[in-house]
Amino acid sequence: MITLRKADTRDIPMIRELAGRTWFETYREMLPQDQMDYMFDMMYSEKALLSQMTEKNHEFFIAFENETALGFVSIEKQTGELFHLHKLYIVPHLQKKGVGRILIEKAFDYAREHADTPRFIVELNMNRDNPALHFYEKMGMKIHDRGDFHIGNGYYMNDYILRIELDSK
Repeated sequence: MITLRKADTRDIPMIRELAGRTWFETYREMLPQDQMDYMFDMMYSEKALLSQMTEKNHEFFIAFENETALGFVSIEKQTGELFHLHKLYIVPHLQKKGVGRILIEKAFDYAREHADTPRFIVELNMNRDNPALHFYEKMGMKIHDRGDFHIGNGYYMNDYILRIELDSK
């Protein structure tokens, strides 16, 4: 049975470890190694995760089976009606087994509980070459826009911006 738990700063080492187990395998076909290393450090250093949790108000939820961590999701309330899904990672050997669905539904529920409007939007950015696009479309998200975002060091994230509009409560 899969359970979810809201993460806190004590979980940063676990989140880093889960991210490390998924990040490089996920992006090795999409990005050069030096860009993967740069982005991983930018998003998953202890300092970056601490800032996300304590300054940027990203809420993290971790999925477990028994005591084993399977993956995590993070979401941020940006306005009363707009939420940004920042991260959704599942350890590779457990992908396509329902864990992602459980985590994204948790993110949607979090947004539903914290929305200030009857209808709200959850959006996410994802690499345009990411095969997970099918998963997000299956969850009801649609491509809203696309962009090339400079992230430093001469690197760009070439993303789709996906959105879903949902009802609160």
